[in-house]
Amino acid sequence: MASAPVIPDSCNHVLAEFECLDPLLSALRLDSSRLKCTCLDVSKRWLALGSSGGGLNLIQKDGWKQRLFLAHKEGAISRVACCLHDEDYVAVATSQGLVVVWELNQERRGKPERIYVSSEHKGRKVTALCWDTTALRVFVGDHVGKVSAIKINTSKQGKAAATFVMFPVQIITTVDSRVVQLDYLDGRLLISSLTRTYLCDTEREKFWKIGNKERDGEFGACFFPVGKNSGNQQPLIYCARPGSRMWEVNFDGEVQSTHQFKQLLSSPPLPVVTLRQDPHYTSSSCSPQSLSFPKLLYLTEHSVMTWTERGIYIFLPQSVQVLLWSEVKDIQDIAVYKSELFCLHTNGKVVHLSLLLVDRCIERLIRRGVWTLAARVCCLFQNSIISCRARKNLPLDKLEHLKSQLDASTQQDLVTQLEEVISKLEPLDSACSSRRSSISSHESFSVLDSGIYRVISRRGSQSDEDSCSLHSQTFSEDERLKEFSAHQEDEQVDLDNVSHASVTVEADRNETFLPFSIPLSFRSPSPLVSLQAVKESVSSFVRKTTEKIGTLHISPDPRGRHEAKDSEQLQELTVNLVASPQEEKELEPQSYQLPEDDHLRDLKAATAEAVAKLQDPLVLLEPQCLRRVLREWLVHLEEKFGTKEHSASSVKKSKTVCAKDQRALLEENLPLDPAGGDSVDKEESSIVGHSTEKENTDETDTSKTTCENSTGEKGPLDCSFRVSPPFVIAPDVQKDLVELTTLCFELCVFSCGHGDAEEGSDGSLPLAALWTLACRFMRSYFFLLDLKRLKRCIITVYATSPNVWETYITGLKELTCHSPVALAMEKEDMLKILKLLHDLGPWDDSPLLLVHAQRLYEKFGEIALRPMVKFYPSISASDIRQLCRNDPSHFLPYLDSLVKSKPEDKRSSLLKSLLQPESVRLDWLCLAVSRDAPQRTDTVDAEGNPRPRSHLFTWGYSQLILLLIKLPADFVTKEKMADICKSHGFWPGYLFLCLELDRRIEAFTNIAHLDDLSLLNEEDGSIPETIEEWKFLLHLAQNHSTAFHHHGPQNGSAVGNGSASCPDCVTVENVALLLAKAVGPNRALPLLQECSLTLELSERFTGVCEILRIAEKRQRALIQSMLERCDRFLWSQQA
Repeated sequence: MASAPVIPDSCNHVLAEFECLDPLLSALRLDSSRLKCTCLDVSKRWLALGSSGGGLNLIQKDGWKQRLFLAHKEGAISRVACCLHDEDYVAVATSQGLVVVWELNQERRGKPERIYVSSEHKGRKVTALCWDTTALRVFVGDHVGKVSAIKINTSKQGKAAATFVMFPVQIITTVDSRVVQLDYLDGRLLISSLTRTYLCDTEREKFWKIGNKERDGEFGACFFPVGKNSGNQQPLIYCARPGSRMWEVNFDGEVQSTHQFKQLLSSPPLPVVTLRQDPHYTSSSCSPQSLSFPKLLYLTEHSVMTWTERGIYIFLPQSVQVLLWSEVKDIQDIAVYKSELFCLHTNGKVVHLSLLLVDRCIERLIRRGVWTLAARVCCLFQNSIISCRARKNLPLDKLEHLKSQLDASTQQDLVTQLEEVISKLEPLDSACSSRRSSISSHESFSVLDSGIYRVISRRGSQSDEDSCSLHSQTFSEDERLKEFSAHQEDEQVDLDNVSHASVTVEADRNETFLPFSIPLSFRSPSPLVSLQAVKESVSSFVRKTTEKIGTLHISPDPRGRHEAKDSEQLQELTVNLVASPQEEKELEPQSYQLPEDDHLRDLKAATAEAVAKLQDPLVLLEPQCLRRVLREWLVHLEEKFGTKEHSASSVKKSKTVCAKDQRALLEENLPLDPAGGDSVDKEESSIVGHSTEKENTDETDTSKTTCENSTGEKGPLDCSFRVSPPFVIAPDVQKDLVELTTLCFELCVFSCGHGDAEEGSDGSLPLAALWTLACRFMRSYFFLLDLKRLKRCIITVYATSPNVWETYITGLKELTCHSPVALAMEKEDMLKILKLLHDLGPWDDSPLLLVHAQRLYEKFGEIALRPMVKFYPSISASDIRQLCRNDPSHFLPYLDSLVKSKPEDKRSSLLKSLLQPESVRLDWLCLAVSRDAPQRTDTVDAEGNPRPRSHLFTWGYSQLILLLIKLPADFVTKEKMADICKSHGFWPGYLFLCLELDRRIEAFTNIAHLDDLSLLNEEDGSIPETIEEWKFLLHLAQNHSTAFHHHGPQNGSAVGNGSASCPDCVTVENVALLLAKAVGPNRALPLLQECSLTLELSERFTGVCEILRIAEKRQRALIQSMLERCDRFLWSQQA
């Protein structure tokens, strides 16, 4: 039998039709040749169907049981739009161009009523309807390009609402061609016409054209709202372009990039899962598709949907991927709500499709009893079914149940294919088959290849919640205990004597951030309860396979680790039974490990005592007392969790080499500055002397010296991290331990590794030793540290120590080494990894996201930092600054992207909040003016003056530079910023700072050198304010013109004085004209005569002055006339 084609595992979504709407259309009589459906829309509650007879049918989606019929005599229904934020309103456009707004009155159980009829588009074809997302306002577009807005006043707003709105219909704009699509979000309206897309700010009444290139045809556009876990990131806009392309546009209407999907659409189409026909798939690729997308619809949190005459296409535009495309012919329109699609075909037929994961689709088919179709889909998408995520919804028992429902006589091929899929889920080999046969009578658990028992609840429930519930498992096993015989009870003593240390809950190191992790409070009793249910099989299994299982501690099977990982993703309780040969031979009571209450009794008592002492304000507010309490408690923590690295004898032997090792420690860790060599020698001699004194003290003091000596261990990787506790700790106990351990790190109270504690905050230890102690403390107690507080402490207290930060990052890497992101980092590209990070959110301010960003930066470099803006504020600017501390210039692109991602009115406040500490402002400014900037020789001449027109050069970070210099700062900082701008030739910023520092003469001098009169304007305050400033500027213009005439132009061609071809050059005539406009021609002429400049003026100046005099005279007359009229009116009122 030839094998059927299998869909790749990358295709894990599918469009499915679970219910046919043909009976509904038949009941509504919309399936006849005379009457058919013409338009549709959908909301959370309603499915709205407009008909060719002028009727609007509103069907309640819940059970399709309630129907409202709204009749219209104005013609057939051409468009319908449901209000999503208030489903009591619906807007309808008729074939005559009238727009009718209905209030359904469902809350008051009243009859639907028309509340407004707009005739603004009468006689035209309405092509688009769109509701405001917050207010009761409808936007309407027609075939000639006219766009209007209808403001709705209803009884819900009160009787006084109508008195404040005089014009309910407002003309927004008229574009150059037919309106193809309208979309609205957060105060902005998106208008897509046949030639281009427009963005309208409806509050400020501003318009932007998106992009420069026009198009010809129906191309849609839509807003792309950001997810809940994206912080303050602004929404995006996607505009369709010819040739299967899309523009990605920011919320300000600026095109960011162009995405090309032509080559990606060469993959074969995925089948639509429907009861009408069996799904078929052809693995052969088709030719690339060059398509025009008539509309773009936002579908889910990550995808955009469109369609053509050939099929339906769903894209992931942010990662430039095709989620799927399926062949669906003759589509006229589609309405979407979340993952639901309602497709209107050209023949009036309506199809209801759902976008969902393949495993969810199969699960729903099984729940509906559609066995054959479920099996066919399972075989087609077997690569996706085998994945760990799919096995959570489709465990082995469900697939076995599905196979049992098939007819083996008539569906032999299908049964065989399904058996192959099941065999791939759990491979059969000789090692595991015997184990399964020994426990086949117990269906409540299964044995993995590594000897791990997976406890599964099979109490008849197939829901995810039951399969993940530990209570349901325990209850099911307790019921089975009643069926055991008496000889099984005799073996209870043997099982009870098994060491609790050999019963461990297998968990990945990244269990702290798994979305469905089992609470720790349940983990302590769960292994024993589960063992009682399977003790008969366990006892025989331990005796038969002890030797093989015992080797798991030495060389664990990779398959066992992989299987354990899969079981975690299935959220099942995994128990690893490991018996040593001695335990098999004789299960002695001495091997019994104390329960948690006995094992941590002393530590719990010490913790409770320390917490009680910290409640005392006299202790809490006194640093020395607080550190003393923590030192006393840290001794008990070291006894339970500390590593016994040296014995007492080794401590005595180390006394003789203490001073030598201390000196080696300083040589490795202390920064050796040639200019400061004396200070280093002093620190060396002080610590050596300190250790020599300790040699004469008792053994306890020697232990402390040994601790300092042992801090010479180099690097964070020389000692493995303890990212998980050695045994189960109750949540309430662990909470107190985490609080106290983190407090020890924040106050620099560190453990020496021998039961003593060392305080390093009083200056008794050099910085290098303190840093090394901090690194060791993190490695030893990483599982007891609050990672968020730890990061803040490192950034503030240990900012000058790169080793401490690297140790923290290494610990996070160790914690997440088996996470999906870490595994994908080896083989996936950056876009797929970023998408995976986005899918795993929300991150809030989790440090785990920081370590993934570190991995991305290490692998992809600077290019990986810009996309981190999407995760702000989960990853802050200070975090990125720490990541690229070795190359601070890499931080600049991230900062620029972060600032540009915010609205203009919020950029300054954001940048101000990032300036922590304030001293980084000058560092950032120096980076910004030196990166992606023109050459200094192009902006500054040999004498240090600006070159003409050099302020027009493009600077890569000009917006960021201007924001930095415009932020409030002290006078000294502003002067330093002005010097930086001048030295690098950034003249726009230098002129601004000169005016702000009241160095106006210097500003006028540089404007004259730049030879651009447009720099003198009232908005910036750069126009002269006094007669002396005007005289100075006129003399500058005269000298500049003379020098320009003698030396020739440096940039561009020479222009004679007063020439009309250069109206913005700094010439005497142009400055004189500016003077005449500012103070008037009658005052300007005497000033020019005083400066002896009248001979340099042309007839053009005389003509302009005459025009100014006439305009001034007429203005005076107009003002006089208005004043006289006002005077007469006031006297008449008084009479």
